[in-house]
Amino acid sequence: MDMKKARLTSILLACAILTGCGGKVPEADGSNSVAETTTSPVMTVAIGTAEPLTTSTSAAEEETEPVTTVPPDDMTRVHEISLSFSTAEVKVGNKTMPIVTMSPETAVNKDEIWKSSDEKIATVDNIGNITGVSEGECTVTVTSADNPGVSAEVKVTVKAQEGLTYFDGILVANKSYPLPADYNPGGLLPETQAAFDKLVAGAANDGINIYLSSGFRSYEYQSEIYGNYCDIYGQETADTFSARPGYSEHQTGMAIDVNIIDDSFAGTPEAEWIEKHCNEYGFILRYPPGKQEITGYKYESWHIRYVGEEFAKKLADKAAEVGDPYYTVEEYFGIDSVYKE
Repeated sequence: MDMKKARLTSILLACAILTGCGGKVPEADGSNSVAETTTSPVMTVAIGTAEPLTTSTSAAEEETEPVTTVPPDDMTRVHEISLSFSTAEVKVGNKTMPIVTMSPETAVNKDEIWKSSDEKIATVDNIGNITGVSEGECTVTVTSADNPGVSAEVKVTVKAQEGLTYFDGILVANKSYPLPADYNPGGLLPETQAAFDKLVAGAANDGINIYLSSGFRSYEYQSEIYGNYCDIYGQETADTFSARPGYSEHQTGMAIDVNIIDDSFAGTPEAEWIEKHCNEYGFILRYPPGKQEITGYKYESWHIRYVGEEFAKKLADKAAEVGDPYYTVEEYFGIDSVYKE
């Protein structure tokens, strides 16, 4: 009888172990909160022993990866992100940047990861500068590099800036179509920089060294440059190779002067590579030879303009169709480039 009682006690004890927690175990849901599920405990105990038995799990359980959450009492990790604003309205070519606060203050790694839901509407750099690209709406998100489950958003509305001229979605800046003095993207547009980085890498693969010598120029900086050239060469000559303030493609953040910025660059292997391959990366040779009366500027073998791969191909296809390798933007859109005064 004593042996039977012992076995009965073991059975009752095992059942208590199996069911004592009500069949509920905590499970992380990825949002720093704890949910309950009715999944049975993983460990079982053999009757009359203290050894755990190996149990099988379903295919769904095997494929599910555990979600790591930051313990709420870990003050060295980021738990919350707050922004100085959650909605923003910005004009094309202009910038805005929210102030980011990560909590707690004692968090060790406060690195930020920024992303735009649509870079054709607005771009964002790695410190949160949001730049309007074209009219529309998108969402810019900042995520904690330390704790990817923590993020904050800015709903961005981009509005057209008065004084900008677009043809087929391409921003045009020449002697006939100026830019507003306050149009200032603050640097090369991110997509322009990214495309140029690819171009540089592609050239390097062919043994060609291409580098940036001049990129974005503000209205004020272009005014200084143009004024200096006028002092040295006179306005009439300066107008053949330097844009007046407000008329420079460099102010768009989409124009780049590469390598040597003078006539000696023409005919070099680097210049020939640029002429042949830049359209593959979304750039065009903006002021080709023999087109000064059309573009308004002398041949500049070093000056390229980002227009995107789609339009660069359209222009190249049209050039092939008409049999003119130096077909220009002005010819494509049927526009001129002449100062009014």
